[in-house]
Amino acid sequence: MDAPAIQYAKTSDGVNIAYWAIGSGPPLVVASNPGATNIQLEWELDYRRLGYERLAERATVIRYDWRGCGVSQRDCFDLSPEAGIHDLEAVVRSLGLGHFAVYSVLSSSMAIRYAAEHRGDVSHLIIGVPPWPRAFSDIFAALRQLADQDWEMFTEVYARILTGWDSPWAGQIAAWFRGTTNTPSDFFAATSAVTTFVPEPLLGDIKAQALILHPREGQGEPASQAARTLAAGIAGAHLLAIPGWPMGTGISETVVNAILDFINTKPASPGAAIPAPKVDVSAVRTIVFTDVEGSTALNERLGDEGTRKVLREHERLTREALDAHGGSEVKAMGDGFMAWFPSATGAVQCAIALQRAFAERNVSHPEPILVRLGVNAGEPIAEGDDLFGASVIATARIAAQATPGQIWASDVVRQLLAGKGFTFNDRGEHSLKGFDEPVRLHEVRWREGGA
Repeated sequence: MDAPAIQYAKTSDGVNIAYWAIGSGPPLVVASNPGATNIQLEWELDYRRLGYERLAERATVIRYDWRGCGVSQRDCFDLSPEAGIHDLEAVVRSLGLGHFAVYSVLSSSMAIRYAAEHRGDVSHLIIGVPPWPRAFSDIFAALRQLADQDWEMFTEVYARILTGWDSPWAGQIAAWFRGTTNTPSDFFAATSAVTTFVPEPLLGDIKAQALILHPREGQGEPASQAARTLAAGIAGAHLLAIPGWPMGTGISETVVNAILDFINTKPASPGAAIPAPKVDVSAVRTIVFTDVEGSTALNERLGDEGTRKVLREHERLTREALDAHGGSEVKAMGDGFMAWFPSATGAVQCAIALQRAFAERNVSHPEPILVRLGVNAGEPIAEGDDLFGASVIATARIAAQATPGQIWASDVVRQLLAGKGFTFNDRGEHSLKGFDEPVRLHEVRWREGGA
């Protein structure tokens, strides 16, 4: 889809607000987040554009920039909820909307206030509560001095902290941050403002159909608690856990489907509550990385041709195991593979079969193939035949923690396989490069059996 035309709406206090609208169906306003808003640069981020395009298949999606930010009028920076309400009012009036849905993640305070004060306008209120890392505030504060000294370097570092150091989008995200506000001080003020939560006294005034999205238990307990507070305060609100809620990766497929089902479902009778959407966990995939130990040393001993002969054996055995257990090859990387499975059971069965195949092969070969494997589950972003996102990066990091001949898995995988006959050894918490918080990892025991 081509970039949508940017239009401008004038607020009641005379500020020009930039917005675009795409798609057809019930109107859905994606509330502006003053901590990261530039609707022109945002469209260039594939993983965010893809989310909006999916929403636009069954909704009219409206996106806009907060005043003083992005491509809205820049000489009027104001973070107050009242200013945010004026901005949203201007956009919906410019489009002539009577009733509309509002989806908000990091601008929830303003969206809640708007829904409470404009009860006849907001038909649906969808609030996403993402899993902010516990250390986020400390890290953000520590980077302030860097921002003052080198604004571009700060945005590059901050983008990688949020999305992983090797994120393919980090450079574009950094440019998006730089396009948000006029000064680093304004950016820090905006980002700090959107991480504060929530005007609880207003919740009882909301009459819209409400859906509160939050991470599944164990993926962000502070976020889950905040979501429960919201749902308890809004009459008739639905609380929906999203498996593998992504951090910094836009609007996931599961979230898209939940929103579209929610706003397109008609109540059984006038005034009746809309049922909660069902979460389709098919977007959640189990990812496997293989990594051949010592490929560089192997090349030094055997040369290019001899090394390729050994690595072709790794590729043959891996592809046979993938075919046998329902895995899909994403890419071969010379000395490793990336693959995904629709179930954690199939992924771990494949990993076990692989290690057994390598062990059997090594008995009769002078050059052993020693492989470490990492297994993780999440909701990666699919683009063509490739997968991206934090869950993919984490899987590679998990594989790197293993030693040759081992299979290491995330705690999410262990939980998914509870009671299914697999045996795990708890390897404790590990710090993965590019991730703020340590993660608990487990070794899959395959020599003594396994499912």
